[in-house]
Amino acid sequence: MSTRVAVIGGGLAGITAALGCADAGLDVTLLESRGHLGGLTHSFRRDGLAVDNGQHVFLRCCTSYRRLLDRLGVTGKVYLQPRLAIQVRSPRLPAPVWLRRNGLPAPWHLADSVLKYRPLPLLDRMRFAGAALALRRVDPASAASDRRSFGGWLSEHGQSEQAVRKLWDLVGIATLNAPATGASLGLAATVFQLGLLTEADAADIGWSTVPLRELHGDPAAERLAEAGARVLTGAKVTGLAPGGDAWRIAASTGVLEADRVVLAVPPPVAARLLPPGSVTLPPGWHDALGSSPIVNAHVVFDRRVLDEPFFAAVDSPVQWVFDRTAPSGVDGGQYLAVSLSAADEFIDLPVAEIRRRMVPALRRLLPSSARASVRDFFVTRERHATFRPAPGCAALRPAAVTAAEGVVLAGAWTATGWPATMEGAARSGEAATQALLGSIPGVPGRSEGIPA
Repeated sequence: MSTRVAVIGGGLAGITAALGCADAGLDVTLLESRGHLGGLTHSFRRDGLAVDNGQHVFLRCCTSYRRLLDRLGVTGKVYLQPRLAIQVRSPRLPAPVWLRRNGLPAPWHLADSVLKYRPLPLLDRMRFAGAALALRRVDPASAASDRRSFGGWLSEHGQSEQAVRKLWDLVGIATLNAPATGASLGLAATVFQLGLLTEADAADIGWSTVPLRELHGDPAAERLAEAGARVLTGAKVTGLAPGGDAWRIAASTGVLEADRVVLAVPPPVAARLLPPGSVTLPPGWHDALGSSPIVNAHVVFDRRVLDEPFFAAVDSPVQWVFDRTAPSGVDGGQYLAVSLSAADEFIDLPVAEIRRRMVPALRRLLPSSARASVRDFFVTRERHATFRPAPGCAALRPAAVTAAEGVVLAGAWTATGWPATMEGAARSGEAATQALLGSIPGVPGRSEGIPA
């Protein structure tokens, strides 16, 4: 009989692990508490619009996530820039500026863009290179790097508060979901080394050209069915316990048994389901790891106000803005999504207050919107969008392998070395798959030497 595997959680980590195990010939059942797959990358219908719960992008260096797209058969439903180009707008500047890569190798591929970056004074632009070169020498995997604040490190390397806010945080907040002052140097070094300082094309930006449910959730259900896996949605797991030679899983849909289990759920749920002593972490690790919110303000204008697919903003409460008109199916006008990461300031504000702040700020960045009317405005919130990437967080992130034999962990919050991104989720799913296959003799794709 084939080894029975239960994957608990249908986000990107769970999808990656379930497909990996099914492709290896295992008997896979995926249980997801929601009515759809995709986790935090999903979409819904609102007054005829297809609305993503948030704007999710990836980089060319996101190799695990791109492998997942290939496996889902949806590579043709994303767009990847042939060459990095970020338009940056400020209400203090008469025209946008651009951060573009040139034809030089990293880290010199951004040198001319940074030197022309008008939101910063010339001295700050010139000092950027020294910090960038020093950041290449930081060991992102060391405990010392993890315990240090990225903001403190930047200050020690000649970066002014203005430079941190208008250049380093432009990328850092969006990828880390925290400002430099609240981020681990180790995680920041991972982001900047892999994304900007090693390969010139690594930070080319990609995004979905269809609603996220069409990119992740629905194709995942189809590919899993084709691979012989069973998918149970609306199946909330309430208990996990050993039962003889198998694991007994209590869910709202009934009880099932599995020989191996992948827990691809949020940290508090994993901590509740894991048997005592499964991970060697401090007591209360899941609470200490914490979470960081993301808020998206959705604005539908009655006419086009933006000619680029996206832009970033400085000197403004607006962070990143994306044109979602085509994927949403909006009829006339233009639909912009304002993505606000590390959104502690906004997560509890009423919609009316977010509108009061965002719409005038958006108009100051987009002069062409002066005569445009707002046809619709609404907000989506993810209170626990990511773990909080604070200094010391690496000591609170468990590895895939646990002390509970046959139980492995997956999720962007596990010890991937990456922040909580789609790439981190896909990497965790791959790590969980390899750990699980490594415990089963004779399984195709088994990685020798990985313990149960």
